[in-house]
Amino acid sequence: MDTHGAVEAVWRIESARVIAGLARMVRDVGLAEELAQDALVAALEQWPDTGVPRNPGAWLMTIAKRRAIDLFRRNETLGRKLDEIGREQEQLGEGVLPDFDAVLDDEHIEDDMLRLVFTACHPVLSTQARVALTLRMLGGLTTDEIARAFLVKESTVAQRIVRAKKTLADAKVPFEVPVGDERVARVPAVLEVIYLIFNEGYSATRGDDWMRPALCEDAMRLGRVLAGLMPAEPEVHGLVALMEIQASRSAARTGPNGEPVLLMDQDRGRWDRLLIQRGLAALTRSEQLADGAYGPYSAQAAIAACHATAVTPDETNWTRIAALYTGLAQLTPSPVIELNRAVAVSMAEGPEAGLALVDRIADDPALKNYHLLPSVRGDFLYKLGRRDEARAEFERAAEMTGNARERALLLERAESCSKQEAGTR
Repeated sequence: MDTHGAVEAVWRIESARVIAGLARMVRDVGLAEELAQDALVAALEQWPDTGVPRNPGAWLMTIAKRRAIDLFRRNETLGRKLDEIGREQEQLGEGVLPDFDAVLDDEHIEDDMLRLVFTACHPVLSTQARVALTLRMLGGLTTDEIARAFLVKESTVAQRIVRAKKTLADAKVPFEVPVGDERVARVPAVLEVIYLIFNEGYSATRGDDWMRPALCEDAMRLGRVLAGLMPAEPEVHGLVALMEIQASRSAARTGPNGEPVLLMDQDRGRWDRLLIQRGLAALTRSEQLADGAYGPYSAQAAIAACHATAVTPDETNWTRIAALYTGLAQLTPSPVIELNRAVAVSMAEGPEAGLALVDRIADDPALKNYHLLPSVRGDFLYKLGRRDEARAEFERAAEMTGNARERALLLERAESCSKQEAGTR
């Protein structure tokens, strides 16, 4: 990997922790991101000559905190405390981080990244802005990747992020985890953020890798911490259940060369039974707290549980999955949910029934650039023996996806249509 690629990889892994640590120090998420970006620029300038440091995350944090100290000294806003920090930094030397936690941490919650989520999910922001901002800072996602998650234009996401940071700064939003009713009110937005971070890790929207496990791990960790903070909230446990059951398949989702392996083709012996047990326990806890009712995340967890408890693909209860998707669509109407319901219906009733459902939503504007629409439609057409049409759909899906592994899989499926069509002539 070239140095520029190494910097980008490090940034993906470390940016959220750097920004969160800085935000606790400067109490301004917008300024924290700017300082972190300064450190990134410094890495791009210096690492080609010096090489990637042994602990690149600590290097970025050191540079960013020095920039913060310089900034505050220029502005003369932090007074004696920062002078003391600056002297400690000078005494420690270039490669050592001072104990900022001992000096600046007056919070009860120790997880900086969770603070960052709650700050970015402040009610002063719109729901879209909360999610976009946190994905940008916590997940390290580009505006393009966030736009794909929302099925909106990249410029729209960029504007949301800029406005969100300005709004937080103008409102002087504190960098903290709220308590009481305010915490409860912010939970849905926080859950949405964690869910989208997990999804980006589980099925990367772009790049050469099918998965980005670090994002999945961050999302699950945050979900577990949130469950500890709010043990009586059913949907928190529902989201944890969903993520852990989904993550249980991770080892089976890629082949020897990193190629994607679809759910029905996976070796279920490679599924992580401990994660499944944890997920099922979290789902049970959610059901108990809600007296058997499902919210959006617990409903999806129940769907995932149908797969997790089926020893073989043929034992999957597709009728129940289709019913759960029907209920989920009532809770959160979405063409993507309808697309997933069509898959379940096709498995329960046949591909013709699934194709009929897909064709009803094919013209939905939200699905215009959604590659899974032609991918699913191609699968139905393939099973119906309409190979020429299926090939065209797989090729269209391949053009839409930004993920190299997924594109290769779709083109492979398109090629298989051509081979089978030729074989029938």
